[in-house]
Amino acid sequence: MRSIQLPAGSPGARILGLGAYRPRRRVTNDDLAKVMDTNDEWIQTRVGIAERRWASEDETLVEMAVAAGGKAIAASGLAPDEIDLVIVASASLRAPIPGIGPQVAHRLGVPRPGSFDLNAGCAGFCYALGVANDSIRAGSSRNALVIGVERLTDVTDQTDRTTAVIFADGAGAAVVGAADEPGIGPVAWGSDGDQYNAIEIAAGSSTMTMAGQAVYRWATTKLTETLVEAMEEAGVEPADIDVFAPHQANLRIVESMTKRLGFGDNTVVARDIVQAGNTSAASIPLALTALMESGEAKSGDLALVLGYGAGLTFAGQVLVLP
Repeated sequence: MRSIQLPAGSPGARILGLGAYRPRRRVTNDDLAKVMDTNDEWIQTRVGIAERRWASEDETLVEMAVAAGGKAIAASGLAPDEIDLVIVASASLRAPIPGIGPQVAHRLGVPRPGSFDLNAGCAGFCYALGVANDSIRAGSSRNALVIGVERLTDVTDQTDRTTAVIFADGAGAAVVGAADEPGIGPVAWGSDGDQYNAIEIAAGSSTMTMAGQAVYRWATTKLTETLVEAMEEAGVEPADIDVFAPHQANLRIVESMTKRLGFGDNTVVARDIVQAGNTSAASIPLALTALMESGEAKSGDLALVLGYGAGLTFAGQVLVLP
């Protein structure tokens, strides 16, 4: 019997380029106060959000994913036909079939790639990044496009201040390519399924509910160990981290994690949530792109990221910024 041959794969993979798309419409806390029982102080004290972006009708999931993905491909220096894997992470697709990955790839001019959608809630981008990294290292792919995209306003009750003040829309993307040296550390991922319904769109419902206090306690008490694991697996320490970019769920959670980990004085912490709200699977690439564009982060910086959300799922990695 003949043995199965396997491709050699690559010693490592790294992010070659980032891209982002933010919807045109800015919605401030004062705007929300006109239509629900809330105010700027109440929102900023609890979640740290000053404004968020809400997509207009023409800013569909596909359109936003194409915009962010196109920018990431351009930044990577690759041509679309050099991409052979496209993964779209989203928790807000309104139709289960077909997935939008193949359509996004086609719109971007990527010919016949492996393509699929991935739903791991707000951890989706990090899950997809882990899959892309492992696929390249195993030899199944050479260059991958990973996109996180959400229209959470489609699944949010706009009269419910516990969710409507938090969730927002947008897309962020990264091109991941083969590299001689690893630029993406091993993914530290998992799930706590005993709280699977802490964030959910229940069967027969069209809007999301969230047990906010339960999620807050879980994130602030259980996930620091995941960040430590991600650093240990990558062989780095908190003092080595240049950029900390966790999922932008709540500014208080970001600050709590930052304090617990004891980073160096010069570590840059992403606080994109203040201007962008919680964009679920899009939040980490949006935050990283913003830091790179502002100059707060630079090429070659070592970044620690952590996605977490519905499921409850979580995933952390150490990355070298492009």
